[in-house]
Amino acid sequence: MKLHTLLSRLKPLVNFPSENPEITGVEMDSRNVKPGYLFICIEGYTVDGHKYVNQAIEKGAVAILAQKPIESNVPVAYVKDTNRSMAVIGNAFYENPTHKLNLVGITGTNGKTTTSYIIEEIVKHNKKKTGVIGTIGMKIGEEIFETKNTTPDSLTLQSMFAKMVDANVDTAVMEVSSHALHLGRVHGCEYDIAVFTNLSQDHLDYHGTMEEYKKAKGLLFSQLGNSFSTQKPKFAILNNDDPASDEYMKFTQANLISYGLSKEADLFADEIELTNAGTRFTLHFLNKQYVVEMNLIGTFNVYNVLAAIGAGIALNIEMETILDAVATIEGVPGRFQAVNAGQDFTVIVDYAHTPDSLENVLNTVKQFAKNDILTVVGCGGDRDRTKRPLMGKIAADLSTKAIFTSDNPRTEDPTLILEDMKRGLEHNNITVIEDRKKAITFAIQNAKKHDIIVIAGKGHETYQIVGTNVSHFDDVEEAKEVILQRRG
Repeated sequence: MKLHTLLSRLKPLVNFPSENPEITGVEMDSRNVKPGYLFICIEGYTVDGHKYVNQAIEKGAVAILAQKPIESNVPVAYVKDTNRSMAVIGNAFYENPTHKLNLVGITGTNGKTTTSYIIEEIVKHNKKKTGVIGTIGMKIGEEIFETKNTTPDSLTLQSMFAKMVDANVDTAVMEVSSHALHLGRVHGCEYDIAVFTNLSQDHLDYHGTMEEYKKAKGLLFSQLGNSFSTQKPKFAILNNDDPASDEYMKFTQANLISYGLSKEADLFADEIELTNAGTRFTLHFLNKQYVVEMNLIGTFNVYNVLAAIGAGIALNIEMETILDAVATIEGVPGRFQAVNAGQDFTVIVDYAHTPDSLENVLNTVKQFAKNDILTVVGCGGDRDRTKRPLMGKIAADLSTKAIFTSDNPRTEDPTLILEDMKRGLEHNNITVIEDRKKAITFAIQNAKKHDIIVIAGKGHETYQIVGTNVSHFDDVEEAKEVILQRRG
């Protein structure tokens, strides 16, 4: 594609250099530039791409897109905001890939990964190929590719969707973080369905207030567009039991499907029966009732399933196919995941890293606990400090014994994070063990028959960040190893 053809998408807010080279690729990271590429200079929080122009040219860049003066021996096009322009350029270079598949976006504080997993299974049961983007990375069919963020930058996203189109993906499901929405990473994504799970405290280190956090999530629904299509109608799937949905309804003109546990919702569940092996409930939709049986445990998973069913309905999939898929799902890695190694007590690993998600998990456990509940929990460093005492109190209130430990302390002093968690608490059931491996070992070695251990915070993660060092650490692996050592 010629440079001027790409730049034409930015008219009239770009200067056209006289040269018009052929562009074979677009990149924002100078290390990944190849011969024939357009290099986009992005001014980030820690790195300014304008400083790496020479490296990009040495790698073979034949043109530069910049927002401030640079010296270059290849053509330079200037725009006011390269980050915003990058979404337009990426969309043009990859030929609008999201127009060629069904795109489902999921936002909310908790439940995004589980809901995306369930939707993926529903689409696969409908004999269609899927793509997924989220905390697991990017998945095309059964192949997984690693990514840095839950929602990558706009250029990377468009390249991912182009790969999905080339692989004949029918439906792409993606988790959409509040950061991504606020930073414009999803500009250029043509969503067909937007799903809202719930809103509770998280990321206030970035957004500042809950109101700003809520607004950021709501951007997904405003990005469903403002036109009605008979060929490909747009849908917003909203949690009727969360007050934020009232506002999000006003953000969009799309068709609405509400879900929840009350009859006011379009899609609602009642007669919920929870066990330590699964969940059963009655589903109501359009004056019809369906018995739903699933291996997923907990009321919070009823919400996740309802959201996924709503997306399945919007994708025009038969209810029988949807419910068959739900019944076959065994679980999601790191989400209420049982660790079994022949022990006579229960060990559950969960990604719960917000006050609301931790409370949901522990309240679910209490419904089938026969004996003590031991909770191993920490809070991440360089993140929202205000949620730390909240999580500490929830763990202490809802557990027989709460074991406070490190999560990913990053560049913060782990002892100060633990002090934040203990602040204001007068409980006598708290044990502090900074080393996470030792904390997990302590819980398992002290567990009795029929006790339940909840290891919260990291879930599917297979690493721990201490300072700037990233080392391998997997809660499931650690728990299993200690259980086997205890059994001898």
